[in-house]
Amino acid sequence: MNRTVGIGLTIFTVLCCACPGLIMCVFGGMIGAGVPLTTTLNDMSISQKLPASYGVGLICMSIILILIPILVGFFTLRNKPEAVESPVVPPT
Repeated sequence: MNRTVGIGLTIFTVLCCACPGLIMCVFGGMIGAGVPLTTTLNDMSISQKLPASYGVGLICMSIILILIPILVGFFTLRNKPEAVESPVVPPT
């Protein structure tokens, strides 16, 4: 694989996975800390707290999303070892 393709894939996965993962991590931390969720619709505000398990789930999913670009970058941009040709020794 070409190095330019590897950089392009890494940037694509950062934009599609890591950025939403960071946002999910922030919201998961807020939900886990007990910050109430406020919704306003037609001049009516509703404030409710979500269970802390929802926040923990969001944090776990965000960690997975953040790890995807790291793994893609590692596997596409690493230096692969060259194949070493060993001399063939005839049997005696």
